[in-house]
Amino acid sequence: MAAKAVGPVRREFAPWADPKSSPFIEFRNVTKRFGDFVAVDDLSLGIYEREFFALLGPSGCGKTTLMRMVAGFENPSEGDVLLEGRSLAGVAPYRRPTNMMFQSYALFPHMTVAANIAFGLKQERMPKPDIKARVAEMLSLVKLEPFARRKPHQLSGGQRQRVALARSLARKPKVLLLDEPLAALDRKLREETQFELVDLQQTLGLTFLIVTHDQEEAMTVADRVAVMDRGRIVQVATPAEVYEEPNSRYVADFIGDINVIEGRVTECGNGVVHLACGEASGGLIEVAQTLTASVGDTVWFAIRPEKMVLSPDPPGDTAVNSIAGVVWDIGYLGDVSIYHVRLPDGSTLKSTVTNRTRIIERPITWEDQVWLSWSRDAGIVLTR
Repeated sequence: MAAKAVGPVRREFAPWADPKSSPFIEFRNVTKRFGDFVAVDDLSLGIYEREFFALLGPSGCGKTTLMRMVAGFENPSEGDVLLEGRSLAGVAPYRRPTNMMFQSYALFPHMTVAANIAFGLKQERMPKPDIKARVAEMLSLVKLEPFARRKPHQLSGGQRQRVALARSLARKPKVLLLDEPLAALDRKLREETQFELVDLQQTLGLTFLIVTHDQEEAMTVADRVAVMDRGRIVQVATPAEVYEEPNSRYVADFIGDINVIEGRVTECGNGVVHLACGEASGGLIEVAQTLTASVGDTVWFAIRPEKMVLSPDPPGDTAVNSIAGVVWDIGYLGDVSIYHVRLPDGSTLKSTVTNRTRIIERPITWEDQVWLSWSRDAGIVLTR
């Protein structure tokens, strides 16, 4: 039987948009303190059944603490954590229908692959025939049948990661908690494994909660992403919404590359915002956006480098949404080149250009005079 694509399932999956849906995991006004340090600050969040949810943020923002509260390794100082509508307060970690896959994998070096996978099942006193069948099922699931008798030191990093994943899934938890699960893998293998995780989650129909500081990883695997900062959630949205419609400069800057230009509102209404910026930073900017702001307010125009058109010639209308500068630096990444364009005031904007041919010579190179331009709907105005 041919494999089925998960795209249609993921495209239609949006229980958070249904007022009748109830969260599978719920944080209600949760605060966690370690002495005087507040790791999680009055946080409320709902995660839905079968959702692949990502907690994304820098080190120390509280994302791992949140996950550990679901697992039972930490208890809230205030508030409550619920699973399927029931409070987890007082429920021991081993009695929760959750399992956690650690960044270090924590495999037993003296045990074979099969024995590592079977360890938790033996602790639960599962009958031996059932253990054997479950281990075989897990080995098949992660495509490690030929390696059942090997020990961890005889495996590659990617194979050890799969063993840890199989062991976490062997007890058939309702929620799989993934703490930076791919951090130890090299970039190419990490990218391949991200898609394998998505396929596996869809196949099993489980709820996955992943903690990561890698924005690309979160954007690839998750149905929704929660961006965190200092114990609070700044924005929760789908990957596309977080990238294209960030709600603050913090989110815009944290997710991918971004150009931010400060401006002053000169006109706002009828779905269009007009901004006045210094002449060195682009003069006039017109944005197709509905915004609640007053004339004279200071705001910020944010636009991704790939949305800016780089050209040696001025656009048809240089009075709005265009700016002249000098190519200051170029980064060649193979598929794209990143141009750093220095403006008259000394600031720099980035433009990403796709390398569509194999020709190495550049039509635009260092110290060239260039123009950057963009459409009305290419960027977004941020008020904070």
